[in-house]
Parts: sequence; C-alpha cells; structure tokens
Amino acid sequence: MGIETVGTMPDGRAIERLVLSDGGLSMAVLTYGAIVQSLHLAPYAHSLVLGLDAADAYLDDDAYLGAVVGRVANRIAGGRFALDGETHRLDRNEGAHTLHGGAGGTAHLLWTVAEHGPAHALLRLDLADGHMGFPGAVSLQVRYAVSEARVEIAFSATAAARTVCNLAPHLYFNLDGAGDARDHRLEIVADAYLPTDDETIPTGERRAVEGTPFDFRKGRTMRAGGAAYDHNFCLAEARRDLTRAVTLHGPRSGLSMTLETTEPGVQVYDGAGVGHAGLALEPQGWPDAPNRPDFPPVTLDPGETLHQTSRLTFHAP
Repeated sequence: MGIETVGTMPDGRAIERLVLSDGGLSMAVLTYGAIVQSLHLAPYAHSLVLGLDAADAYLDDDAYLGAVVGRVANRIAGGRFALDGETHRLDRNEGAHTLHGGAGGTAHLLWTVAEHGPAHALLRLDLADGHMGFPGAVSLQVRYAVSEARVEIAFSATAAARTVCNLAPHLYFNLDGAGDARDHRLEIVADAYLPTDDETIPTGERRAVEGTPFDFRKGRTMRAGGAAYDHNFCLAEARRDLTRAVTLHGPRSGLSMTLETTEPGVQVYDGAGVGHAGLALEPQGWPDAPNRPDFPPVTLDPGETLHQTSRLTFHAP
C-alpha cells in the first residue's frame, strides 16, 4: 500500500493519504488530524461516514469531520483546570471554554506515519509541554486497522509529566449515505447521561435516562426522542474491556453498525452543525473530567501508557 500526497499545510508540509482495505471494507486516512476521510463497505457505493473530497478543505473545517480530537476530547469548562494544586489556563476556542484540546488540538495538526500495511496504519503525534496550555509533553499514537467488515481504532499515549489526556474519534455516521441521520435507529447501552447547561457544559448531575428523551436502551430514532442531542451517555464508571455501547441501523440501506469501546462514555451528537447529515458517536472519557473529581479520571502519569480502543462492526441486511 502506498502513500499519496493529497494536499499542503500552510507551512508547505505535505498532507498524505493512506487507503486501508481488507475484504469488502476500505478506509481512507489523512495525516492531517489523523482524519478518516471515507469508509466504504462493498457492494455499497456510498461512504458510511461524512467526509470532504479535497484534503485542503479540512484546513477550514470546524466540524471535526472524521478527526482524532484531543489532547482532551470534548469540553473543559472555563478553559482551565487544577492539577496537583496548580491551575492550568488553556486555549479557549469555544467562547469561555476549551473544546477538543483548543484551536491547535490534535484534529488540526499533522500526524506522522510510523508504520503502515495494506490493512493497517499507525500514526504518531508529539505535543510539547504547555501546548494549548496543557502541562507535560505527550506522545500520542492511533492505530487504524480494517478486517472484512470491522474497523478497530486504538489510541495510546505516554507523558513526560503528570497531565490529562482523553482522545476520541470524531466520526459522523450515515449508513444510508444521504438523508437525515436522525431517522437512524439508535440503541445506547446506558442507564444515565450527563445533563448540560446552555453552553453544553455538564452540570455535574448524572441523570437516569428512564422516562426522558435520552432513553435509547431499547432502540429508537433521535427524531422520536424529540430533543437536541450533544450529550455524554454514561457507559461505565471506569475504563474497561471492549464492551458493546451503541448499535446504529440505517432505515434505507438496512445496514447496521455495532460500536464496542473500552471507554466509560460516548458523546452522542445529532449533527446539527452539519445539517443532520450524520450522527457523531464519540467514545471517550466524560466531558469536563479534569474539573470533576467524581467523574472517571483522565489523568496520565509518567511511566503509564494510556490505552483507548473502539471497534466498529458493520452488518449487511
């Protein structure tokens, strides 16, 4: 499998694309943002995830289409947090808050191809101490692998000093290839979710989904739920072995997808910012965890290796 230059960074560095394939599944990955540009399952002609045709177009994308988001995915309230008694002030790129690691987070940086083969690729990114205000230099890796009708996304991270780290894939799914993705049938294996304030920051409450528009345990469409969705669903109290978290079904194609993850939460976004063309399902730690000692921690110490893994399995009708 070769690597193709498909675009250019503002500083002249090349943006490269790798195409991974095995059996009927193929995936295009960009070195910019470690973005999954497209995902195809034969014999269907359409991509199962939203993407842009031109690599350069991602430089102006603010929807995080297909990107790896971090060093801390999701929102950190007030753009600051305290660690071991020291307050760290972060880049605020969503009003008063920090979203997906700040304006120069992992989704907006050029990753390096460390290893690749016909059906897998390993990309690497190093972030300096103080990058976007976060303490500690970190080394990040994402490994994409495809196998017949399955995609595995595995993150790892190490730190030179105590810090926080929480990566997530930011894929928008539309298994039908077109139409309003809120018509997909969605099942989420979660008994609770995190309510948010008007700025999408968790209030700190964990609320049972029972009797609310957030109860997807038996499967229903977002449209039937009748709410706007950009919320964390609480899967577990800590990272665990790969466990089924979400099942998604396309009403027109008949395709289904199962998401398994090691992560304690999944952020579910209805795609309002992309005209509801896709649903974002983001397995990760809980949002604003650095400010919430009662949430599953996202701290990373020197000598430790963070491992986060998610698996997508597609089922044809």
